[in-house]
Amino acid sequence: QVQLVESGGGLVQAGGSLRLSCAASGDTFSSYRMGWFRQAPGKEREFVAAIRWTRDITSYAESVKGRFTISRDNAKNTVYLQMNNLQPEDTAVYYCANQRTIVPKYDYWGQGTQVTVSA
Repeated sequence: QVQLVESGGGLVQAGGSLRLSCAASGDTFSSYRMGWFRQAPGKEREFVAAIRWTRDITSYAESVKGRFTISRDNAKNTVYLQMNNLQPEDTAVYYCANQRTIVPKYDYWGQGTQVTVSA
């Protein structure tokens, strides 16, 4: 079992920045990848970024490339999402997720943190 707790969301003006954190606990040693997803009102959840747990291999949605950066601190069992130049379309609930194996399926999810970007 893995428990995930997100933090760092809030209200920011367009062009501003936020850094989200995802603290993982439990059996994190067997993790393969950590990811960030988001869901805006009335829309489906979408992929934002991911990082391998033991290698510096990252991936991003096209909509956030060049603005968002995912990173991790294995010593703290924490994954971060640095979000710069935020835009109103980035408004959503952001979720952290844990992928246990190479099978492309996220097994554990956090409760989410709200990010609201005003124009």
